[in-house]
Amino acid sequence: MTRPFRFGVVAPLRTDLPTWLDRVRRIADSGYSTLLVPDFPLTQPAPGPMLATVAARTDLRVGTWVYASPLRPPWMTAWEAHSLSELTGGRFEMGIGTGRPGIEDELREKGLPVAPPNERLAQIGETLRALRDLDGPDLHTPVAMAVLGPKARALAAEVADTVTFALGDQPRTEVARLAHDFRAVPEIELALAVPVIGDTVAPHMAPPDTDPAALRAVDALTVLPDDPAAAVEEIQRRREEIGFSYFVFGADFADRFAPVVAELAGR
Repeated sequence: MTRPFRFGVVAPLRTDLPTWLDRVRRIADSGYSTLLVPDFPLTQPAPGPMLATVAARTDLRVGTWVYASPLRPPWMTAWEAHSLSELTGGRFEMGIGTGRPGIEDELREKGLPVAPPNERLAQIGETLRALRDLDGPDLHTPVAMAVLGPKARALAAEVADTVTFALGDQPRTEVARLAHDFRAVPEIELALAVPVIGDTVAPHMAPPDTDPAALRAVDALTVLPDDPAAAVEEIQRRREEIGFSYFVFGADFADRFAPVVAELAGR
């Protein structure tokens, strides 16, 4: 089964509120499916209020890209996710992962326990069990998991609706290998976050020292050409060869890639 394309935008609040809301409106008007926010505590408003605000002002789906499991007790993350599903009329998608590189330092700064990766993965499982209990039989909050290692991939295969890979400079062939088993599960959507367009790195989607030229040299999938026509061809290739149908860009590229979305969304 070939899934139709859809496109999301990671849009942290890095300006004044009216400017951010104007950008949100343009994203909605350009045909993107989903407005996403990162989980960076104290650098912007909390994800829940931001996403509820967007959902009240637009018809966009909204989501976290992604909750870091060690930052909150599992029950709290589940409660917030379930609440957002209810308040948005089912338009919320919960993205969750074990935490970005360097999360250990952030946890220490906030006085939180520094759990090893296997315990953080167990926290995700506990969160999802709590979420399904809260949702009950009449609501299903879609879950997107950011994974890389074999244990995380195995959990995602059991519980996730959408799977994305925590990628850096892995070459195309390695990413195709990671995606191979998921392509056999028609219920799972494969998502690809693309933090680099041309020579520009999206804030909060990749480390600021990311080298776009080095990514292109190894044929990494975390970069796309900045020419929309070339990007359309490459996006189609990535669905055909690997199975990616959901593509996520940074907000600074949303206007430039609006023609890409207009041509491919829903196809």
